[in-house]
Amino acid sequence: MATDGPDADDAPDTPADAGGSRRSGASIAADKAATAGTAGQAGVTPPPSDYAPTALPSTGARVLAFAAILVAGFCGGVIGYAFTDLQCEGDCTVQTGIGGLTGALVGAIGVAIVATLALRAMGEWRTIQHRDN
Repeated sequence: MATDGPDADDAPDTPADAGGSRRSGASIAADKAATAGTAGQAGVTPPPSDYAPTALPSTGARVLAFAAILVAGFCGGVIGYAFTDLQCEGDCTVQTGIGGLTGALVGAIGVAIVATLALRAMGEWRTIQHRDN
């Protein structure tokens, strides 16, 4: 029996096929299989065996690290100011300000590096503990 339009088998399966880019049947089947189990299951958590902990540290640890950086910056600034003030005679406002700023930066950057390394180590430790269980 003849039809005026193209057969249903000749029609492209996906919009990508319509543009001239041909995908193999295995590729299309793999895409359909990958999305078949997830359709309509928004908010469903994976089974516990598939759970992989994030390397992101807890909020409390991040807040504590941030507070430590601020305290170290303040202490470094006080030390830098005092160190410069002890060595300078007369009007030394600019020099003591530069000393305080330099001390604050050195203290804050040093503690930030240590805090970052500690937070990463915590995340890695948690991942290793989960893998061993």
